[in-house]
Amino acid sequence: VQLQASGGGEVQAGGSLNLSCAASGFIFRDRAMGWYRQVSENERSLVAAITSGGMTNIVPSVTGRFTISRDNAKNTVTLQMNNLEPDDSAVYYCWTYLERDYFGQGTLVTVSS
Repeated sequence: VQLQASGGGEVQAGGSLNLSCAASGFIFRDRAMGWYRQVSENERSLVAAITSGGMTNIVPSVTGRFTISRDNAKNTVTLQMNNLEPDDSAVYYCWTYLERDYFGQGTLVTVSS
């Protein structure tokens, strides 16, 4: 299983970023995908997930600002982040589950006030 995330960077509060994750090594269309984030040594926490059927789960803190989508033809999952806030600053990890959790290498998002 390989999860390659991209799209992080630095943006001012109110700005937008689009994170993308390219997946390989498994049957992408059959698996739920998602994004977690981690701030410093804190526990990694779920941000958004999407089932194999396209149902989404967005945590309340980012509802209305973040959107998760998937492209089964391209084996990619995307997190569109709008109206970013400084508290959204974190390392974002692409995720899937096949008998255990798998995380990609992480991409850093920094939101300045």
